[in-house]
Amino acid sequence: MSASLTTPRFGRRTEGASIPDPAAAQAGSAAAPPPPSHGSPPDDAIAALRKLCLARLDPAVVSNMPVEQLTSDVERLISELASQNRAQLNAREQRALANEVVNDIVGLGPLEPLLEDDAVSDIMVNGPNRVFVERRGKTEMSDVRFRDTSHLSGICQRIAAAIGRRVDESSPMVDARLRDGSRVNIVFPPLALDGPYVSIRKFSKKTIDLARLVEFGALTPPVARVLQVAGRARLNIIISGGTGSGKTTLLNALSRFIDVGERVVTVEDAAELQLQQPHVVRLETRPPSLEGKGEITQRDLVRNALRMRPDRIIIGEVRGGEAFDMLQAMNTGHDGSMSTIHANTTRDALTRIENMVQMGNMGLPSKAIRTQIVGAIDMIVQVERQRDGRRRVTQVTEVCGMEADVVALNDVFLLEVQGQREDGTLFGRYRVNAVPPTFIRRLAYFGLDTVWADAVHEAMA
Repeated sequence: MSASLTTPRFGRRTEGASIPDPAAAQAGSAAAPPPPSHGSPPDDAIAALRKLCLARLDPAVVSNMPVEQLTSDVERLISELASQNRAQLNAREQRALANEVVNDIVGLGPLEPLLEDDAVSDIMVNGPNRVFVERRGKTEMSDVRFRDTSHLSGICQRIAAAIGRRVDESSPMVDARLRDGSRVNIVFPPLALDGPYVSIRKFSKKTIDLARLVEFGALTPPVARVLQVAGRARLNIIISGGTGSGKTTLLNALSRFIDVGERVVTVEDAAELQLQQPHVVRLETRPPSLEGKGEITQRDLVRNALRMRPDRIIIGEVRGGEAFDMLQAMNTGHDGSMSTIHANTTRDALTRIENMVQMGNMGLPSKAIRTQIVGAIDMIVQVERQRDGRRRVTQVTEVCGMEADVVALNDVFLLEVQGQREDGTLFGRYRVNAVPPTFIRRLAYFGLDTVWADAVHEAMA
């Protein structure tokens, strides 16, 4: 063995540490994997080598090592242990085992290759033996597997611990995030019947703006210019859509048009917004402690955000009583505020906001709530993941006012699907309403009324 392999700076335990003796392990029948006669090495041989390798690594040292150096050292250690224990692993199998060990130590185990695959947008783990991924809008089963339920449980607990949260039988659900901002939801037994369930919504490593969304076919250039005008003119915008429709992606794209001199406060359950402005204050909710105390909800954070002198307040997703506080913020001088909501249409989005305000036990009549909505919200943008797997902007709707007890809406753009191409992708065009919006004076105040009109008329051509 070379001198570099014996020094503890590579993550090996010191000689005084209590570790299994490879020679003794070789002599014992249980620990010595028999050499396979042909084909791939048996699983018990791999498991024995993995166990011996982990026993020789010092966690206090390897946690501070660069991944490349750790991988190289682990690969040499596995080669050494394979020779000592007569396990017939070729170079490719040793390299694969080394990557697996390193991913278990510093990463998310078998999920690491999926996280590095740019074609994968969603990862859905339904227990240790069923892992699904979404590629280009289509869901398919992956060949990734965990060793057992304990292996998957350890990965889940590591994800939660990284942001100061916990997941176990007493707290079996958690929303978390990865280092790159990807959103994670974990459901633990006893609620999960087939082992822990993990849902990961990956964030693109490349910044996605409206120009890239146009390239992807999510919207047309005229619609993109209208949304750009809405962002620059400080309109209050709600982005609605179903799960996985691209609401947060569009919200991040719209936030790029916020002036760098504005103070923006974001409120989220699990921080996933990626704002580029220099003056951003990020707030995140906190779950209750083991004693059931100390919970900080989105509503608490929105109320506190009003005292932080914000120019805009951006709520990652409205899902409860904080809807009332959001409307209050939009009605009290915080123009340009934005949020997302789950809804099937722009009309449904207003109905859901009304219902969520009532969930807050405000005791307000429906007409009073609708009046608040009309005064607060200027525009609703509907996004949808359609049956071809593509995510598209399907509606851009202006909130016009009240007609009797009903909120009046105007669809500036409404996507109409016209057919399907040979490759399975849908095509269509936007139906356009060129009536000047009710907020035309605000657009003129920012000098953007002509840009809006030109974009609408271009979409009609």
